Amino acid sequence: MFSKPKKLAAALTLAVGAAVPLAMIAAPPAAVAQSGDLDRAVAALRGISTMKASFTQTDRAGQTMAGELTLKRPGKIRFDYGKSAPMLVVSNGKSLYLVDYDVKQVERWPISNSPLGALLDPNRDVKRYGKLVPTSHSGVVSVEVRDPKRPEFGVITLIFQRDANSPGGLKLTHWVALDAQNNRTTVRLSNHRYGMSVADSAFTFSDPRKSSRRPG
Repeated sequence: MFSKPKKLAAALTLAVGAAVPLAMIAAPPAAVAQSGDLDRAVAALRGISTMKASFTQTDRAGQTMAGELTLKRPGKIRFDYGKSAPMLVVSNGKSLYLVDYDVKQVERWPISNSPLGALLDPNRDVKRYGKLVPTSHSGVVSVEVRDPKRPEFGVITLIFQRDANSPGGLKLTHWVALDAQNNRTTVRLSNHRYGMSVADSAFTFSDPRKSSRRPG
């Protein structure tokens, strides 16, 4: 059986992003989405060349872990749990890895099979499969992304706050993920920083199965 940290990290890798029940993000009377908000959301994601942010990850049972997220386009992302858990979730743009240093295991998924594509390739996923979801506040934009032909990929709901200081005028505040087994994971971001230099080496990892360093 997975430990608490591994269950949370596995939930992140299998359901990063995803659908949130409407009751969580919509309440009557709902604010009408503004014309062009879907395009603005895509522009906001594409406008992030690099980003670092603190994150808090919570599973459906309310168990929480925290760490730092690093994002670099095209297609690179890293969830570093620091001292809170001996593991790492990282993508080099082609594959997503869950690295468990405690049991010396590495699991790999193609990025194309993950809802993470909505974050890492918003032009493809958000524009093609996304739709606006009504919210209870005019300053909040919610976009649900799902591929109806591939339900096993799960659903991702990206939630933005209007913010003139963020790329595209929208700040990604959190997302909620629901995988094919109805496991929900919420990731909340804070302390956003944009445009810093991030080396590609940040998206590699030390392979616990051997002494050599393996690309992430």
